[in-house]
Amino acid sequence: MPELPEVETVRRGLAPAMEGSIIERLELRRQDLRFPLPENFADASQGKRIVSLGRRAKYLLIDLDDDMTIISHLGMSGSFRVEEEAASQTPGGFALPRSKDGKHDHVLFHLRTPQGWSRVVYNDPRRFGFMHLWKRSQLDAYPPFVGLGPEPTGNLLDADYLARRLGGRTQPLKGALLDQSVVAGLGNIYVCEALWRAHLSPLRKSGSLVTPTGGPKKQLLLLTEAIRAVIADAIAAGGSSLRDHIQTDGSLGYFQHSFSVYDREGEACRTPGCNGTVSRIVQAGRSSFYCASCQK
Repeated sequence: MPELPEVETVRRGLAPAMEGSIIERLELRRQDLRFPLPENFADASQGKRIVSLGRRAKYLLIDLDDDMTIISHLGMSGSFRVEEEAASQTPGGFALPRSKDGKHDHVLFHLRTPQGWSRVVYNDPRRFGFMHLWKRSQLDAYPPFVGLGPEPTGNLLDADYLARRLGGRTQPLKGALLDQSVVAGLGNIYVCEALWRAHLSPLRKSGSLVTPTGGPKKQLLLLTEAIRAVIADAIAAGGSSLRDHIQTDGSLGYFQHSFSVYDREGEACRTPGCNGTVSRIVQAGRSSFYCASCQK
């Protein structure tokens, strides 16, 4: 499943082709993906101008000029392909090549642009992705968004906020950070990396980072900085490349080569001066990678 940096890279790759364009026609080659496509989806989108492309957590937001937003989730195998007069590119798609088999092209945006035309194709062999249509002014009421925490890239995420959310909790720190009501869009890979940067064990009790008076301890300040930094670094690198990620120009994202603990079981810890080894444990069905020597 793509994490936040991958979805942000897709957004940035699609924006030049889609923002400001008119949807001449929305071609639906089937009526459902993971869920049924919106009722009257094609008619409701035809003739609308795409105002902007946004993102909330791991969801792509295509804002139209009539206060409607197309909400898209890539699922496990979804990708967008941009086809213009001279080229075809796959924003956010993939070192192991994403499918271009036409039988998996399910939703096609036929666009009129200032330069002529383009076509943006949503391809999804497993059909775990989905699209919904929702009023932009009521996005906070979209069920998956209700109760979501702040973005790890936004100004609302700080140590004081995390102290309020983690105070008194005995839940392991890794699980608390994966709770989307605490931080939106923060996934397994980058939680492992942030905890390593902050030298905190994924097994540590969440509330241990909060003072008796409810304020953040120094370790929580470091963790907040680590979360923001690891997400920023991954976005700048063009996503994780974990399985199959490339940037819009076709070059591989390279952040996976900077992973310090994720998927490095048995390898030496990269913390300077640490002689520890990266271990793998399973927490709530997910792999956690950490160094027991320097992450306490």
